[in-house]
Parts: sequence; C-alpha cells; structure tokens
Amino acid sequence: MAEDEELLLAVLNSAPVIDRHPTDALSAEGAADWIRALGGRGTREECDRLRRVRDALHLLIRRTSSDVSSLASALDRARLRPAVSPEGVSWQLEAAPDEELAVRVVIAWSRVTTELPQRLRACANEECNLFLIDHSRPGTARWCSMAACGNRMKARTHARKRRFEE
Repeated sequence: MAEDEELLLAVLNSAPVIDRHPTDALSAEGAADWIRALGGRGTREECDRLRRVRDALHLLIRRTSSDVSSLASALDRARLRPAVSPEGVSWQLEAAPDEELAVRVVIAWSRVTTELPQRLRACANEECNLFLIDHSRPGTARWCSMAACGNRMKARTHARKRRFEE
C-alpha cells in the first residue's frame, strides 16, 4: 500500500468503535504523539484541522453529505510547486507546517478516488466505523478486516439463516 494510502486510512480510521463505544484518536490524550508519528507536529490546531477533514471525508465516503467546504478550506493556502529533474517533473507540497498533514490527507483521498474509483469505502459492518481501500481484483471487499468484521458478519448471517430454517 502506498504511503499516502496508509496516511489516508490512518486518519479515516482514527475514530473506531471499540466494544460498541466510539473512540477518537484525535481527541484522546495521546493525540499529539499519534499525529507526530504520522509526520505532523502534534499541535492543537493541526489536530482540529485533521478532525474536520476526517469528519468531512467520513460523510463524503458514506455518501451522507456532499459538502466539501471543510476540504476546500484545508487546501486554501496550500500549493503544489513543480520541480524538474533528469527523472522528470515532481510536485512539491508547500503548506504551513500545521496545515501540511491535513492537506496531504485530502490529496491522498483525491488520488485514491481518482485512481481507484469506488474502491475506498466504509466497512459493511454497520457497527464498525472503519474504512478500507479495496485492492482485490474483483473489487468486492466489504469489510475492514476479514478476521474481525468479516467473520462477525458471516456468523450473524449464518445464525439468522439457521433461525429462519428452524
């Protein structure tokens, strides 16, 4: 998985439901350390900006909103500057230090949705709050984890069918 996909999923999946209780890595005590581990600075402003971007992406990916204003404001002062080398043209992100991580997340989301259309999705387990990027050939992955949500959902379906048959 590419580095930008890992960053995107890390931020999207920073609000998991654990034992039926919503959690939020961006509101937890260790949020600053977690953000620094992603390459950010860990400031309160950066954390707030990441939370707004994450929440907007959750709604967009789930198709419960088409409001992109939070994403647009995250990109307001950023720019990509071309740099030429013998290997070709590369693009260098220029953004304020507290804004760069949120900008990188928005750019990663845009790249994934462009290059892998319909492959970024929410886990099919409605009790889960995680996301996945489906790299399978048929594009039919439904769960964030087959070991967790996949098994759980298949067991529920099986139990439901058995009750119906009895």
